[in-house]
Amino acid sequence: MALYDIEWKRSARKELKKLPRETIPKVMTAIGGLAEYPHPIGSRKIIGSEHACRIRIGDYRIVYSVESGRLVIEIIRVRHRKDVYRNLT
Repeated sequence: MALYDIEWKRSARKELKKLPRETIPKVMTAIGGLAEYPHPIGSRKIIGSEHACRIRIGDYRIVYSVESGRLVIEIIRVRHRKDVYRNLT
């Protein structure tokens, strides 16, 4: 199975830096796992979006888009669960 490339939106990188220090390694491990398997157990498709999915890491959510044709995963958001879906377009 081919590995997917991981691309980050600039805003998602900024959000990652604002997370608590103990959460960042867990998030990075989960994102690294997406390169091998883009739809892990527990991932959910976001309603109203064609390619966006989310995975949970404790109280935090990673919203990402999968482009199977190009083998690319774009990390869109990394936020607390109360804020992640606000103004998601």
